[in-house]
Amino acid sequence: MSFLLPKLTCKREVDQAIKSVAEKVLVLRFGRDNNAVCLQLDDILAKTAHDLSKMAVIYLVDVDKVPVYTQYFDISYIPSTVFFFNGQHMKVDYGSPDHTKFVGSFKTKQDFIDLIEVIYRGAMRGKLIVRSPIDPSNIPKYDLLYQGI
Repeated sequence: MSFLLPKLTCKREVDQAIKSVAEKVLVLRFGRDNNAVCLQLDDILAKTAHDLSKMAVIYLVDVDKVPVYTQYFDISYIPSTVFFFNGQHMKVDYGSPDHTKFVGSFKTKQDFIDLIEVIYRGAMRGKLIVRSPIDPSNIPKYDLLYQGI
């Protein structure tokens, strides 16, 4: 399903998307097109893209083609999904130590839709961090890896 969503293939394209998407949530899925979990997430993103078109713009970013952002957002697990609003990085409290990105795939389309609605409403009110509406049992668990400490 990754062929249904637009791809950003270089740093310049990612920069341009962050700067140009206005009054909508920018969703960047970092991963690989041949990864099974990425394909599962891409399927959910593709099926919800039309429904969320008034609130969100979704792009796929290959972690191997944009290593600058892969390092910047500390993408050590794929897929990882990062959110922006009007050029501002939106953080979400998932009940885990990392608020900068969602790691893994969403369990259902409704989980993703609910999350986008909460981010959109919070961003419209000027908030930079919102609380996740997703049931904690539907959020993948992982350990943070700190390299070089």
